[in-house]
Formats: sequence, C-alpha cells, structure tokens
Amino acid sequence: MKHYGLIGHQLTHSFSKEYFFQKFDKENITDSSYHIFDIEKIDLFTEVVNNSKNLKGLNVTIPYKESILGFLTEIDPKAKEIGAVNTIKISDDKKSLKGFNTDYDGFKKSLKPFLDINHERALILGTGGAAKTVKFVLNELNIDCLMVSRNPKNDNEISYNDVNKYVIKHHQVIVNTTPIGTYPNINECPEIYYNNLTDKHLMYDLVYNPGETKFLKKGKEKGCITINGLQMLKIQAEKSWEIWNT
Repeated sequence: MKHYGLIGHQLTHSFSKEYFFQKFDKENITDSSYHIFDIEKIDLFTEVVNNSKNLKGLNVTIPYKESILGFLTEIDPKAKEIGAVNTIKISDDKKSLKGFNTDYDGFKKSLKPFLDINHERALILGTGGAAKTVKFVLNELNIDCLMVSRNPKNDNEISYNDVNKYVIKHHQVIVNTTPIGTYPNINECPEIYYNNLTDKHLMYDLVYNPGETKFLKKGKEKGCITINGLQMLKIQAEKSWEIWNT
C-alpha cells in the first residue's frame, strides 16, 4: 500500500482526505491511501516521514508552506522562485524529498476564466506562503499587487488600517489568502471596506470550507464576482497526484 497525506496544523476544515478518498474510489485505485498529519510544529515533519511506512508524497498547508523548505533535499525551480512549497515527492529510500508548488497551477487555472480588462491591480490579504504564490501568479498575468499584513515589513505591504476607500476602489481584484473565515469560524472575515466594493470587483477566497465565506457573501451583496478555493484545491490535488506518480 502506497501512502500519501497532508501536513499542517488545525486541519479539521480540510477536504483533501475526502477528495483523495473519492478519487481512489472513483478511479478504482486500490493500492493507495491518504492521511492527515496535524503537527504542532514543523520540527515534527521529520518524524512523520521517518515513522510512516511507504510514504510516497505529502501535501503541505498552513502554516508550513514556507518553513518546510529547510527540510527538503531539492526544490523545483518554480517553487524556489515563489518561495513556498505545498507538494513533496518522497523517494522509496526517503533520501530524496523534492518540493513543488501545485498551488500555482490551481490558482492560475481557476482564476483566469474570470479576469477581464478592468482587473489591473490586486489586493492580497495575507503575506504567507499562499500569498507568495498568489502574487507570483498575478504578476505573471500583468496584474500589480499590494499586500496587506497585520505587521507590514516591506515597501509593497500595508496594514489593514490602511485599506481605505481609495485602496478598495483602485484594486479590482481582492484575494484572501488568510485562514480567516474558515470553518468553524464562519462568522469572521478580513476587516476591509466592503461597502466600497462594486460589480467591477473580483473577490477570490482561498478558503473553501465553508463554500461561501462571509468575505465572499459581502462581496456578492455588492455584485462582485466571487470565487472560492475549491476548484484550486482540486486542480492542485490532481497536479500533486501527477507528480507523485511520474
């Protein structure tokens, strides 16, 4: 039996295990299983790998997409450029741990059909590993990005207090890369000026559980295009499976 899994922390919201179980059943894959590894600190990653027999691959989620890099023996060039990894391919002897970024594929392919000529600038809520991937994709699509952080450190970052009416008006794409609003905290949402949203805005929430977060509901009330992270999850999962089995 070949084993795969997801590492992260506070993973009760994750659909990854359910997705792969459904895939295995639908495609009659009988030699594989998928597990959840909820670890309190990244240092426990080595124990997961060493203690899991026949472990062939892992997905990586919040909060370890950046800190995992130091544990890998090799990093795919695109993942290295982005600065975040969410997929690991593990060799049979476990001496090779190669990191990839399949979030890149998931976000880009799920976003592109909804973009139009008005979407010139984006506001990215969060500055973690997922935010780095989102910024990388948006820059490839010639969309200028401004990051929003609780503790801004760089020139291209502002605080949530700085997200005023002007900022909302001039950033037609708003992407939530934080876990705010994830089940069970479904009544929470990032603190921005939702009243200044229009039908010209595109709101993308990487959260997919619940299917419509409070962030997206507030956008829909203003006529925004709204997208959740479920399609991104599916695309990146299939890309991960392809990597693990190539």
